[in-house]
Amino acid sequence: MGLEEYTVFLKEISELIMNQMPKADYASIFNDFVESEFFLVDGDSLLLMCICETSLKQGQELHFFYLVERYLVDIVSKGGQFAVVFFKDAEYAYFNFPELLPLRAALILHLQNNTTIDVRTEFSGCLSQEWKTFLEENYPYFLIVADEGLNHLQTHLFNIFIIQSWAMKVNAVLSSGQTSNLLRLYAYFMPSKSTNQDFFRKNKKKIENAYKTLIEQLEECRVLALESLFGNLKWKNMMEEACETIFRLKQLWPEGSDIRRVLCVTSCSLSLRMYHHFLENRETTTTDQKTNIQQEKRNCLTLKEMEDLCKLQCLSVVFLLHLPLSQRASTRVIVSHWIEDVEAFLKMKKWCEYFILNNINIFEFWNLNLIHLSDLSDELLLKNIAFYYENENVQGLHLNLGTVIMKDYEHLWNTVSKLVMEFDVGKPFPLRTTELNFLKKNPLPIKDSSKEEIPSLGFIPVSSEVVDKFAGDILKDLPFLKSDDPILTSLVKHKEFDELVHWHSRRPLSDDYDRTKCQFDEKSRDRYFLKSLQKYYRFQRFYGNSLESVSSKLIVTQAVKPKKNFSGSKSKKANGTKAEIITEANKKRLFAKEEEKEEKKWSVLSFSIEEEMKENLNSGIKNLEDFLKSCKSNSVKFRVELVGLTACLKAWKEHCRGQGKGETTKDLSIAVQMMKRIHSLMEKYPELLQEADRRLIARCLKYLGFDELASSLYPTEDAADDDIKEKKKNKYSIGIGPVRFQLQYMGHYLIRDERKDPDPRVQDFIPDTWQRELLDVVDNNESAVIVAPTSSGKTYASYYCMEKVLRESNEGVVVYVAPTKALVNQVAATVYNRYTKNMPSGETLCGVFTRDYRHDALNCQVLITVPACLEILLLAPHRQAWVKRIRYVIFDEVHCLGGEIGAEIWEHLLVMIRCPFLALSATISNPEHLTEWLQSVKRYWKQIDDVIEKNAASKRNANCRANFHKDYMQRKQSYKVRLVIYGERYNDLEKYICSVKCGDICFDHFHPCAALTTDHIERYGFPSDLSLSPQETIQLYDTMFQFWQSWPRAQELCPEKFIHFKNKIVIKKLDARKYEESLKAELTSWIKNGNAEEAKRVLSNLRPNSVFNSLNMESMFPLLVEKLRKMEKLPAIFFLFKLGSVEKSAINASNFLEQKQERERPLTADKEAHVVANKLKKVKKSIEKQKIIDEKSQKKSRKMDQSFIQEAEYSNLLKVLEKNLEIPEECTYADRKALDTETLQVILDRVKFSRKGAELKALAERGIGYHHRSLTHKEKQLVEILFRKGFIKVVTATGTLALGINMPCKSVVFAQNSIYLDALNYRQMSGRAGRRGQDLLGDVYFFNIPLPKIEKLIKSNVPELRGQFPFSITLVLRLMLLASKGDDPEDAKAKVLSVLKHSLLSFKQPRTLEMLKLYFLFSLQFLVKEGYISQEGNPMGFAGLVSHLHYHEPSNLVFVSFLVRGLFHNLCQPTQKGSKHFSDDVMEKLVLVLANLFGRRYLPAKFRDADIKFNQSKVFLEDLPKDFNDALHEYNMQATKDFAFFLLIVSKLADMKQEYQLPLSNINFTGKECEDSQLVSHLMSCKKGRVAVSPFACLSGNCDSDLLQSQTPNHIILRTIGIRHSQTPVLLPQAFDSQGRRMPLNAYALDFYKHGSLIGLVQDNRMNEGEAYQLLKDFSLTIQSISVSLRELCDNEEDNVVLAFEQLNETFHEKLTNV
Repeated sequence: MGLEEYTVFLKEISELIMNQMPKADYASIFNDFVESEFFLVDGDSLLLMCICETSLKQGQELHFFYLVERYLVDIVSKGGQFAVVFFKDAEYAYFNFPELLPLRAALILHLQNNTTIDVRTEFSGCLSQEWKTFLEENYPYFLIVADEGLNHLQTHLFNIFIIQSWAMKVNAVLSSGQTSNLLRLYAYFMPSKSTNQDFFRKNKKKIENAYKTLIEQLEECRVLALESLFGNLKWKNMMEEACETIFRLKQLWPEGSDIRRVLCVTSCSLSLRMYHHFLENRETTTTDQKTNIQQEKRNCLTLKEMEDLCKLQCLSVVFLLHLPLSQRASTRVIVSHWIEDVEAFLKMKKWCEYFILNNINIFEFWNLNLIHLSDLSDELLLKNIAFYYENENVQGLHLNLGTVIMKDYEHLWNTVSKLVMEFDVGKPFPLRTTELNFLKKNPLPIKDSSKEEIPSLGFIPVSSEVVDKFAGDILKDLPFLKSDDPILTSLVKHKEFDELVHWHSRRPLSDDYDRTKCQFDEKSRDRYFLKSLQKYYRFQRFYGNSLESVSSKLIVTQAVKPKKNFSGSKSKKANGTKAEIITEANKKRLFAKEEEKEEKKWSVLSFSIEEEMKENLNSGIKNLEDFLKSCKSNSVKFRVELVGLTACLKAWKEHCRGQGKGETTKDLSIAVQMMKRIHSLMEKYPELLQEADRRLIARCLKYLGFDELASSLYPTEDAADDDIKEKKKNKYSIGIGPVRFQLQYMGHYLIRDERKDPDPRVQDFIPDTWQRELLDVVDNNESAVIVAPTSSGKTYASYYCMEKVLRESNEGVVVYVAPTKALVNQVAATVYNRYTKNMPSGETLCGVFTRDYRHDALNCQVLITVPACLEILLLAPHRQAWVKRIRYVIFDEVHCLGGEIGAEIWEHLLVMIRCPFLALSATISNPEHLTEWLQSVKRYWKQIDDVIEKNAASKRNANCRANFHKDYMQRKQSYKVRLVIYGERYNDLEKYICSVKCGDICFDHFHPCAALTTDHIERYGFPSDLSLSPQETIQLYDTMFQFWQSWPRAQELCPEKFIHFKNKIVIKKLDARKYEESLKAELTSWIKNGNAEEAKRVLSNLRPNSVFNSLNMESMFPLLVEKLRKMEKLPAIFFLFKLGSVEKSAINASNFLEQKQERERPLTADKEAHVVANKLKKVKKSIEKQKIIDEKSQKKSRKMDQSFIQEAEYSNLLKVLEKNLEIPEECTYADRKALDTETLQVILDRVKFSRKGAELKALAERGIGYHHRSLTHKEKQLVEILFRKGFIKVVTATGTLALGINMPCKSVVFAQNSIYLDALNYRQMSGRAGRRGQDLLGDVYFFNIPLPKIEKLIKSNVPELRGQFPFSITLVLRLMLLASKGDDPEDAKAKVLSVLKHSLLSFKQPRTLEMLKLYFLFSLQFLVKEGYISQEGNPMGFAGLVSHLHYHEPSNLVFVSFLVRGLFHNLCQPTQKGSKHFSDDVMEKLVLVLANLFGRRYLPAKFRDADIKFNQSKVFLEDLPKDFNDALHEYNMQATKDFAFFLLIVSKLADMKQEYQLPLSNINFTGKECEDSQLVSHLMSCKKGRVAVSPFACLSGNCDSDLLQSQTPNHIILRTIGIRHSQTPVLLPQAFDSQGRRMPLNAYALDFYKHGSLIGLVQDNRMNEGEAYQLLKDFSLTIQSISVSLRELCDNEEDNVVLAFEQLNETFHEKLTNV
């Protein structure tokens, strides 16, 4: 059965993959992990990716290895943990490409021998059983693989590999189209979906057969390839010949050698022998074919010619041995090709090299140096030498080789001669004995090196204080242009075309603040507006109240008094003043009154509670605890606890007496309740305990079998022995020690150590020591970095800070920076709910500013905003007066500083603010480094403030003390930055793994230590935040005891004997923590002191069995929710990471409940409902009829009674119908008692008209909701409020809920694996479990998450915060705008310099700072040339418009260049002269241009080949119209030229020692240059134009002039300068992937403009609906932004461009509103 049979099926596989491609997420495949997920790199895809690189010349091996290592080192530096896999079968794909066979073999050997990379070569193919087992054991998260091979056969192999990976739940990441920046690697991520898994399962046999046939076909290729070159010698013979050659060499060189020499002599001798054999074979062919042979003979090279070629090969290898890379990088490049016969011989030689490398293992026990596997041959060098001997040498140029090279060459050739025994191969010299030209004739055989230099530009001098202060120290070393230089003279007048005569490009634009939609007109006195405003405030307070039940506080401004430090000791006056004495007396009176009230309350309730406890202890205790929670009197609480204890003792005695003879297990929940009461009495009320009470407690302890504790509490001899005789002891005793009992059964009830002394600054609770430190920080006007777990109470400090500023004055402002809009809304609501203050007219207490809307932002005292919006205000030149009012900035979730999007903005804010700040986070692994950096920024501001103060002082002396108070307010801050770390969570988290057994969901407890290995503990110790619950601590001790019988410290660490537990009745959380630390320290010492084996057994025993579920787990989701409901583990949040999955899972859970209701609904119910509905209709009709009659007849009808009866009947029927249609309790998760109907209706009505409103409402009825970034803020609030109120019990969500949103729950479930589920998000998300004050324990469940991933999440540290590249050209422009136009020039310049000098990237990195200074100067040059900045550093031209579109660099720069060239004016011509309307054609063209600029979303290149019919969309975006394309090309050329010049200058910062090493293996290619060889000097003569390019890239003939191509890959540039070519401000009209294929842009914006359908984008453009909506919204905002800017810049009301953009804005906005 041939391959033809499977062609259709293989095509089907190909189409299946192709269909997934456009849906692929283009995302960072490392998401801030310290260690990434474990993943796989397909070795053949890696080889292809590098071999197809356009900058690589064929035959240049060292450059190829450099590319491979540069890629791998990039992955390693980003924390990648991976294995590279080369399948044995995959080699078959290269039999038609013999030049790649030895390269592949060398690559495998090199990675195995010279790097630490894990290389797997043991698997035959991806369908083998061993491979399947490997995947099941290691659970790689994804596989990096190519989507296209060298030919269709290899492509089929890749496709089968992708399908098989998907079947094993391994995601695919495409090797093509990847891009990389400082911290991340972006790639197309194609997830394994259940449909793909099903496809594999259904077609398993077919796939296996197709694969087998493919391999057979490839084997045939091998046979044919060998036959054409080696005649009758088969594969096996060739292997034998290779072994024979190697064996001979071992005898000739017994001392060993290096791989380059070995491969050179063995491959030359083997290929000569084979060629000799080949020629002999031809001689003996039958005479029938004589004529053909005559024909061929002429085309066939002689043996002598081949010997000459081999000599040249030996000489080229000697060059490799002796020339350092610095010399080889200057090689001249021969562009001529080999003649065909030489090509054929070289193929044969490559086969021979492959056979030798494949048998390299024969060299075992022989000293073979494999270091230079990466540099075995250099075909370009061989051409260079060949060219010299057949052209220049023949023409009379005779150059010596040099002694060393000559000797080595002779040695190699003589060895070849000895290895070829069958015939004589001639002497080493002369090198050429034949006259044939090996290279084809070419009019220009040598690449012209005169063009390789970049014309030396110079810097345009810019005279600006900012430039001098930031980069002044490096200016003296830089080349500057003279004043008469044409570049400078052309700058004087930037011509603008005529149409722009009405355009005032220098007019200041309104900023982003003015443009943002204002929720309410702040000045309006319109009744409607005021009503809306009241409604808004009312809702905000309601929303805030749902977040926390804190009563609102009225704030009154007070004079600023220096506060005392409350943490210190307090001295009290002996006698208070009269006022104080009166206050004290009043307090006492109130206290007595309160006491009396509580007494009465208890006397009313006591009887019923006591009775309840007799009936059912658990529910009685619950009622008792509810009373205790609300009770305010300690003496009453004490009495209540005693009543509870007595009831428990009674219940315990009854329970034990009631046990039958055989029963041994007791219900320990009663004992737990008894100990809980004892804990309370002993800890909370020790001062109230009387002797009788102690005696009661001792009795209880004795009954539980805790004799020692009982006698330590009440040592009287027979006191408690009255009714317990020895023989009865067993009957009542619980049978285990008191410590073990408390740890094992009462772990989460253990009392937390909390301070008892109140702090006068805090009314609602008693703060912990670390919280008091935060209050001190605020009181002293200091700054702080605060790291504390989720829900530990760190946010309290921010509210205290707000209150302080509100009390101080009406001017001061606190800014709260939250990472997401959802969090902004939440904090704003909390502030509205917490505080009220009578503000002066026009001022408000709280304001909001996000990109979507703003409300009272600049006239409030507490501004809640997102980073980008605060940056807008700080950089706005005319907002500086407002900025000076800021007293404090609070940064919530400051770890976003290391995030993927907008991280540099957080950096800018932290360095620009002058006031103190609080930076809060639950998760930072290097807070010390962050604090140190921030302290250095504060030192800078202290210097600046000192200078400003000096100047102000001299001015004050000159004038009078005007405005002193405000200055004082600004100045009295402290410049200290404190670091406050608190690591203890209030409640423990227990983790469970979900698996499916026999169709049911099961949960296995996951012990945190199971995530560790002995290696991990030895290298890193226990992770700092890996804490155990008391139960888990006991489990650890027991396992340690079990696996080391003779453990010396077993007794000492036994719970009952542990020093901190000795004789303690009450064990506290802190004692348990000390015990946990001791056990961890002990386990670590086992590992370090020779008992690692025992430790290994302990850890593996704690590990649950790994479960690989081949089932479609998504379909099991509703069963999981149902199971959690039965176990009373709701409310729960289920985290998934794809928008589609979040919605789908919630809907599936709802459908499950609906189906359940259908099943359980009585058969007659529908019929009854129908009957009642009909009756209702009739009654309604007759009521209406009656009304009409009554209205007509004025007299009171007798039928009045009748109508009352009818109305009563109507309401009765309505109730019956409602009852019939009501959702039964077991078919909904909603708790209807949680909210009254009216409130519920108010909340639901807010989403009445929103896109997802109806769906969310229907789900809420079932107690389900979902939450993700594509919902509107009202939709999100609906879910948040209903969940917090307890109405909704199940929420599926993406990471949007992880960032600080206040939605505590009982359980957190991770229900989908993703790159975004990393150490950071895991901690943020799991932190939601366990509601403080409601749950003492939080549960975390892992559903459908592989075990290795779970282990990694638990043991990985959170990522360190590393700096991003801090500048962009637009940022430099915005900074220059601020510096030159700021209201307070001194202050503005100080801010600008702070941003420039203090990037986290350059902190303590002087070389990086120098590179950034040069990048800053490059940006200035670019801006000056483009006409946005003058030579004085002042903004000009369309600088305002460029900086306004700063979100979109470099598209903003390109857009303005199009505008200035008049392209938009040419395009925007109305339908007829004088008309203000533009045709559809013009509009579509305009959208096409804007989509190419602002809607750029690439599709994988392979998708272009898809044979798919699209219904509504075009899908692939067309190129720009020709005039726009030409203008773009011109713009790109100029930008690239400037960037290339910048690279030349910055290249002097490179570390050349590292540049001459391979990046991963660090193999060194430096050495002394060879000077005694004239030939070397002649061939390596191109020294110029090799400054900024990597010497490895120079080997392929790349030079500085290649940097002038806008498509230049990053790896051509020197790698140690810290700059990438992708930072050039160019916009590529066409992008190509690593295989040189064009990647199309997705035409989603233009398609939507044409058809207006989101569904069309989902079906044709393969986008997720929510994501598409989000992108279109952004696109629409950009159009709006441009439209408003153009209107402001242009005076001419009738300007076509302005009108066209306004028409487009209106149309696009309308289409978007309709969906």
